[in-house]
Formats: sequence, C-alpha cells, structure tokens
Amino acid sequence: MKSAELYAAKRTTPAEAVAAIAEGETVSAGMAIGQPPALLAALGQRLRTDDLSSIRFYYKIGMQPISEALLVKGVREKIDPHCFFLSSTEHQIIKDQTQSGHKVMSFVPVHFSDLPRLFREVIDLDTFLVTVSPMDRGGYFSLGTNNDFASTAARHCKRLIVEVNENMPRVFGQSQIHISEVTSIVENTVPLIEAGVAETSEAGRAIGALISPLVPNGATIQLGIGRVPSGVAEALSNHEDLGIHTELFSPSMADLIRKGVINGSKKTLHPFKHVFTVAFGTEDSYAFMNDNAAFESYPSSYVNDIRVISQHDNFISINTAIEVDLYGQVNAEFIGEHEYSGSGGQYDFVKGASLSKGGKSIIALQSTARQRTLSTIVPRVAMVTDPRMDVEYICTEQGIVNLRGKSTKERAEALISIAHPDFRDELTAAAKRVTLI
Repeated sequence: MKSAELYAAKRTTPAEAVAAIAEGETVSAGMAIGQPPALLAALGQRLRTDDLSSIRFYYKIGMQPISEALLVKGVREKIDPHCFFLSSTEHQIIKDQTQSGHKVMSFVPVHFSDLPRLFREVIDLDTFLVTVSPMDRGGYFSLGTNNDFASTAARHCKRLIVEVNENMPRVFGQSQIHISEVTSIVENTVPLIEAGVAETSEAGRAIGALISPLVPNGATIQLGIGRVPSGVAEALSNHEDLGIHTELFSPSMADLIRKGVINGSKKTLHPFKHVFTVAFGTEDSYAFMNDNAAFESYPSSYVNDIRVISQHDNFISINTAIEVDLYGQVNAEFIGEHEYSGSGGQYDFVKGASLSKGGKSIIALQSTARQRTLSTIVPRVAMVTDPRMDVEYICTEQGIVNLRGKSTKERAEALISIAHPDFRDELTAAAKRVTLI
C-alpha cells in the first residue's frame, strides 16, 4: 500500500485514536513542544467521564497540554503520574501533596542520557502519543523539536499515535518516523508552545563577560536557556567558528547562527551540523529549523552520551544551578525538602566536557536568589546533582574559579571569594565551624 493510502487508512479523530487505550495501560507522551494537545485532551476527557479510570503515565515536564488535560485535580489521581523533570505544575502538586499528606505524583530520577534506555529496557510501554510534522513524499514524519526519548519510545511501544501539526518543523538526523510504524494519525494544526526569549539580566551579562574568554574560537558548545545562558550567548557574539552539540537548542543559539558566530566548521563530530535533542524557543526559531539541512536531532542517549561529548575537541559545557556548596558540590534540582526540577542532562555534559581534549565544564549562576535574600553559595547543598570530583569552573557575577585539583580548604576559600559580599562572613564562619578552613 502506498504511503498516502496508509495515511488515509490510519487517519482518525482524537477521540477514536485514544479509545483503544485500555484500563491499566502504561502510557507516555512527548516532551515539551512534542506534547500533542488534541490527543491529550481526548485522553483527559475519557478519564473525566470515567470511561477510563486507571492508567500509569510517564512524562517529562508538564506543559499546558499535559497539565490541563491530565494533571488537574480529579484526573491526576487516575493516571499515577511518573515525572522525569518537574515544572511549575508539579511544584503545585507537591504543595498539595504536602498539605493533604496524600501522594499523587512520583518523580523518577534519571540522567537524560539514560531516559531512552528506560523505554527500551524497563518501561513496558503500551501507548505513546506525540506531535509530528506533516508526512513527506517518502512516507516519513519528523519529530521536529523533540527527539529526546520520543524516537525510542515511538519504536518500543505497542501503539504509536501521532498528532500531525503543520507548524512542527521538519528536522533531519534521526528524527524520522515512517508511516508504517504508526498506529493512528490525527491532524491538529495549532501554534507550537513558545518559551520566549529570556531577557538577559545584569548579572547574566557580567557572568557572560567572565566566561567568554574561556571559550576559544572553534569550540563546540552546550548551553542552556534562561537569563544567565542568554548573557553568555550575548558575550559570544564576537567569536568565530563555534559549533553546537547541545541538549537544548534555544533562540539565543539561532541568533548566533544568523550572525555567523556558529557554523560548525571546526567540530570534531558532525562538522557543519547543529546537533541537538530538544528545541525550545519561538515561532521564529522553529521556522528557522524547518527543512534546514544544517540541523540534526538525535536521541538523548546519543547527544548526551559522555563518550560522544568527550570525542569533541574543545568542548565547552555551560550550565546553571540552584546552589553550590563549599565542597564544590552542585545542586541543580532541589529546593528545601523537595525536588524542584530534575538532574536532566547536566551531569552528562559536566562529565563529558571535562573529558574532552581542551574541554571545560562551567557552572554559572547568580550569587544570590529571592531578591538577594539568599546566597547561592551555601555550606552544604540540599541534593547533589554534580559530584565535587567532576566539577570544574564555577562562575557568578562576582568572579570565576576553577576547582579542579584544589583541596577542600582551597575550594571553600575560592567559592567564598565569588559569593555575594553580603554573605561571605557567614560562609567563612560556617567553614570554620567544621574546620574546612
């Protein structure tokens, strides 16, 4: 049967597509921009009307399509939510759990590099729901903004249901799903979720100015999203021949490509290609990716693989954190007694960059939080995302230090020197109490 005929045979409505999901099944959906709103709304409707009363649901980041359809009270209790990375929706659920004493949501700790492996070897996935680009003449859809675990889950589920959105960019690499692999198709062209462009903060600009000299021309970079990463990207505007091998592709990276700063010409692997596993941005950056042969997406098991990252010469990884302690331990996921985000792929790049020839791993964060009432340099972190043995450069707007090879005393002194001046005395006193200095 020809691709067009298969497409017509498999095309259906959202309600009909999710009608096959049975009681007790394990279901997952695409991450972030890849979350299919029509399919998730139809699944949520089944749960609201008790047509379906119990499933197990795995997901990463509860964006609007998931949060409105499945994570509202009265529905989330029926889906046994298992989350790989938390957002504001999950923060509220945690508050509700704490107040009621009744646990609803479970967090699954996992490095982003290992997430596809869970869908290959651990999770017995019945149904996977994901947004894709329109089918091409060869019968292939593209996962567009989201390869991450989606390309693996799509091939290790019993039922693959796709939502075709004409706004989803077509991306090359290993992003293609053939019509023969798909169980059902629905069509729903709506605007893609936009992250917007993070406005660079004053501290972000100061941090960018400190980090920029550490990035040689021709380096391959990994950069996150937010005010501090935006400041770093801004500071790289005069660099030359940079390359991208990144977990997250952002609008600031698109700007550097347009300026000619990023061209990938010096990359050790995939020269001239912009390699990523997730894109989160704006309508403009999504359009920039569409049918652009320079963009290639791969599963996070490849992009975030320490062995792959380390093969790049001069790999510069720049991540942010919630807090860093005087021992050099980095917490990028916990606030107080509760999970706030997740480890994501941070450690993958911290370790991979440190093993790269000429590579550097940099953690960049503002020296204070909550309107300067808290220091982000602390005596001890709440949870360790990056162990002290692997942490190298730490940068705040107060300065930058390299912890590699430093003793615990030297580390503490170095980190106190880049803490905000308002907190240095109490950090020094805390270090002295435990004879760290």
